[in-house]
Amino acid sequence: MPDKNAPMQARKLAPWLLLCLTSCAAGEPTVELRGQTFTVEIADDPKEQARGLMFRDHMPQDRGMLFLFDREEPQAFWMMNTKIPLDILYFDKNWTLVGWSLNTPTCTQSSQFTQCPSYPSGKPSQYVLELNGGVAERIGVQLGDKLTVNDLP
Repeated sequence: MPDKNAPMQARKLAPWLLLCLTSCAAGEPTVELRGQTFTVEIADDPKEQARGLMFRDHMPQDRGMLFLFDREEPQAFWMMNTKIPLDILYFDKNWTLVGWSLNTPTCTQSSQFTQCPSYPSGKPSQYVLELNGGVAERIGVQLGDKLTVNDLP
């Protein structure tokens, strides 16, 4: 026999369920650049930094990867085995955009003789944000822009 109080109990649980779902989602790291928010994966150790976004066939437009380095120094990235074009954005220790490589083409290593080019920061940087190729241009990113970072682990 159905419980006559079930609808009332469900209404009482709804706010708690919503609070739980909101709290769980709030823990994901995000960055904001020029008013756009991106959920990011964090690459903060050498193994994660070396792999980066290699071998991925797709990345949603509101996602990216944020690389955290211990110190500010010249950085250089390459696209070996990266299957999607990326915008590589270099930020200094104050989270200010100091360099970029936009719409960086893919590079798959088909033989031991294939060389993938390197894309240097141009200036010392401590943080690097990778987004889908074309996103930076679409949102109007400019050198000197500030990156806002939320919920870092």
